[in-house]
Amino acid sequence: MRIATFNINGVKARINALGDWLDDSKPDVALLQEIKSVDEGFPRELFEDRGYTVETHGQKGFNGVAILSKLPLEDVTRGLPGDDEDEQARWIEATVIGDTEAVRVCGLYLPNGNPVPGPKYDYKLAWMARMHAHAQHLLASEVPLVMAGDYNIIPQDEDAARPEVWREDALARPESRAAFRRLLNLGFTEAFRACNQAPGMYSFWDYQAGAWNRNDGIRIDHHLLSSEAADLLLDCWIEKDVRGREKPSDHVPVWIELAA
Repeated sequence: MRIATFNINGVKARINALGDWLDDSKPDVALLQEIKSVDEGFPRELFEDRGYTVETHGQKGFNGVAILSKLPLEDVTRGLPGDDEDEQARWIEATVIGDTEAVRVCGLYLPNGNPVPGPKYDYKLAWMARMHAHAQHLLASEVPLVMAGDYNIIPQDEDAARPEVWREDALARPESRAAFRRLLNLGFTEAFRACNQAPGMYSFWDYQAGAWNRNDGIRIDHHLLSSEAADLLLDCWIEKDVRGREKPSDHVPVWIELAA
């Protein structure tokens, strides 16, 4: 089972690039973030024609997450529990039925949180606290669990080309990193670092100041795996070359392969 998480930065702006990527890379499951589309406006036929089941949790002009799957999906739910007044579309989950295992997959778009301090950063930390509580609930089921998406967290200094630039940014603030570590301490494995310890590996490059050409990137797109999912992990990699294609997102896909 090959699962890719990909912040596409607008499904309609990236429609051709996204279709080409699906044709070339052929994920079994694609978790998309920042679709920036309401559910009824999502171009689902593009994906259904390629054999994907489409589930979305959209929002006009902002945020929005989706699951595209060539494998059967069951028990699809939308929205992160814990705050009935939160209208931001940042969480979707479903059970993917693989050849040998069923895997609970959560696609997420964690708040950016800037500027710091301020209400946006407070929202980010509160959202992470809700995610922590929901993760505990999901882990109790003891089924393979994958929580993947744009975390907007630079876990450690080696996950940024110029860590000094990000010291006071919401993505690398000590409070943000501590909240991420609390998630890991529930028993999750961060898939990429479990497979690759090399420096200079990033999943996001800003559009400005030639960041891509200078490899001035950060690694903020992650797969967190429960112990049951980590036991199935075969590989994790970043599909870096997608950033060099025509009209790219500022993120690239990050993949895991599971023995499922």
